[in-house]
Amino acid sequence: MSNRLSGKRALVTAAAAGIGRACAIAFAREGATVVATDLDEDALLTAADGIAERARLDVRDTAAIAALARRIGPVQILLNAAGFVHHGTILECSENDWDESFDLNVKSMHRVIGAFLPAMIAAGGGSIVNIASSVAATKAAPNRYVYAATKGAVVALTKAVAIDFITKGIRCNCICPGTIDTPSLAGRIQALGGNAREMFIAPSAPRPPRHTRGGRRGGRPPGGRREQLHDRGELLRRRRLHAVEPEAFATTARSSDGRSRWQPEPYQRLPLARC
Repeated sequence: MSNRLSGKRALVTAAAAGIGRACAIAFAREGATVVATDLDEDALLTAADGIAERARLDVRDTAAIAALARRIGPVQILLNAAGFVHHGTILECSENDWDESFDLNVKSMHRVIGAFLPAMIAAGGGSIVNIASSVAATKAAPNRYVYAATKGAVVALTKAVAIDFITKGIRCNCICPGTIDTPSLAGRIQALGGNAREMFIAPSAPRPPRHTRGGRRGGRPPGGRREQLHDRGELLRRRRLHAVEPEAFATTARSSDGRSRWQPEPYQRLPLARC
């Protein structure tokens, strides 16, 4: 533990499982005071895991979010991890599917950011991190029609918040994961059956040779830096991230054995906007 987030207060949504849970653990390990929230309060981590406070929160409930913001006061770190993956094309997406996906995947971030941003600004600034996806942010994927639409909206929302509030000391970025081995993924694979796992997990591929510069081996592969999602606190710890350059950080896929697998261009770090 390096205490790189010592003195910071972090709020994490959807912290009971998957990426949200891993982020809450990582922030606590780095010294942050973590408020972990989820609809399933019983599944949240406890003080024994380094979590300072846990609370039940439905990110579709505007009043509940506003009440939580008033109760806990300003935070310096806000991570939005709530989301749902709808499976199907436009032909399998009803208006209700569309509305529910946008309500949970996009409007929840609008609600949470809107509730916590004023106090964050008043306290001198902070960092907002939204979980998007490599689907829509970098490439299309089959049977991800409305999911891709929502994650594309998250990327746009992130850029809009970043450019609107950078002069107020607010940094807003999003992480665009590839396939991550989470309980949510396991549930989707089980529900689909058959060879569903192969639909989500790409086969192993050999890592390309290290890039050479100036006749020396080393450096980054051409096109960007390969991000590791297990180091999820990086966006919050990297003070050198250009202040007016909101970005999406893509990640490598992760297999069930916990090893990262090299992915080609769609999973590299991609700049989204320059000012």
